[in-house]
Order: sequence, then C-alpha cells, then structure tokens
Amino acid sequence: MNFKEWYDKGYGWLIDALPNIGVAIVVLIAGLWFIRLLKKWLNNILTRRKINPTIRPFLLGLMATIFQILLVLVVMQILGIRMTIFAAGIGAVGVAFGLALSGTLQNFTGGILILLFKPFRVGETILAQGQEGVVSSIQLFHTTVISLDNKTVIIPNSKLSNEVITNISRQGMRRLDIEMKFNFGVDPEQVKKIISDSIHSTDKVSENPPMKMGVTTIEADGYKVGTYLWIKAQDFEEIKFQLHQKIIQDLKNGGVKLPGT
Repeated sequence: MNFKEWYDKGYGWLIDALPNIGVAIVVLIAGLWFIRLLKKWLNNILTRRKINPTIRPFLLGLMATIFQILLVLVVMQILGIRMTIFAAGIGAVGVAFGLALSGTLQNFTGGILILLFKPFRVGETILAQGQEGVVSSIQLFHTTVISLDNKTVIIPNSKLSNEVITNISRQGMRRLDIEMKFNFGVDPEQVKKIISDSIHSTDKVSENPPMKMGVTTIEADGYKVGTYLWIKAQDFEEIKFQLHQKIIQDLKNGGVKLPGT
C-alpha cells in the first residue's frame, strides 16, 4: 500500500470521525468545567459541616478522580474506542493492587471511618489494644497515642476501627472506686466519717453525681467499705494518688487500725 492510499484512508477516516471528535472535545471541556464546580460545591458542604481537615482533601480528590475517569470513559465511547481491553487491564491492575496492599487499604479505610464517625478525638484519653493514653494525632493510616508513662504508641487504624475502644474522657468525668477492708473491731461509721472528711477536703471532687459510700462486703475476718466518687477526667490520676495517701493518713490519725498494722 503506497502513501496515497494511506493518505486517502486517513483522510476519509478523519472526515467520518470529525463530528465525533468535535463532540468529544465539547464533552471533555464541559465535563472538566462541571467537575471543578462540583468540587467547589462539595468543599463548601464539607467546610460547613466541619468535616475533619485531614480527610477533606482526600474526599475532594477521590470525587474528582472518579468523575474524571467516568468523563474519560464517556469521551472514549464517543470516539468509538473499544473498552474491552481497557476494562480487562484496569481489572487486572485493581486485583494486583488489592492483594499487595490489603493491609494498607484496611488501615486507610479504618482511618476514614475514624475521621468520619469520631469515636475519639485528638486530646481524648482512650484505652485500645491494651494501651491507655492521650490521642496526639489521627492520620489516615495510623493513630498516635501518648501513653501514661510518656511512650509514643502508634496503632494501625484497622485495629481501632474493628475492635473495642474505651473512650475514657469523652464523658468528661471518671468514677474513682476506693475499697478498704477493716476488722470488726473498727466502727464503720467512724471510718465513713473520716474518709468523707478526707474527700471533701479536696475541691476537685465533683458533687454531681454525688459521692456514694457504704459497707460493700462482709467477710469472716472483717468488712469492706466502698467509696465511689467522680473526678474530672483530666485530673483523675493526680487526685487518685492524693486521695489514697490522705485517706490512709487521716485514718491513722483518727486512731483507726488498718489491716497489717
């Protein structure tokens, strides 16, 4: 086949395809313009609803990418390009990436769920995967927790989104349970008064909900007095140590014989 025949065939194809090419160009330009408008509209909605800034760019990028892929497919269809080969190639690549990145994708999905549903926020104290500490950052793939002994713990988000999480500080208050054992020679009313005075001398103990105190257990060699009081979550550890020491000292000063003394 000589050059003239190639030229004639190419020219004929161009004449036949020119209307479709024109339509495809118009659709492409209009589609890109529509995607930009849609992206701005979605960004305004996410901003008004105060969606986490970490996840906002991802959602916008994901939406734009999906619509751009759909737009390219529409344009290719208008041009008459067969999609079978492309569909098979995309499917094969998707399966390969899915198998290779299954764990990473689980962490990524977990991060999206955490940022959307907010089972915990930065600054809150949680107990998860046997670790208790303050959440310092929430990323798409992992969450960083500073433990009570100042260790940096990095937990994959797939673990946090699929397993039990105890949010210790979400309610704002924590209950401190104090239980002490005394022999039957010790007057329980005396014990309750001394413990109550010790607790009320600390101004960081909440009065709402009110403190509860009473004999919780009777055993063969004595009884136990339980005290349940409420403390702000951020003060819990500090007040717990102070109260334990003060109650023991006040009981000794009040002449109460403690077990083992």
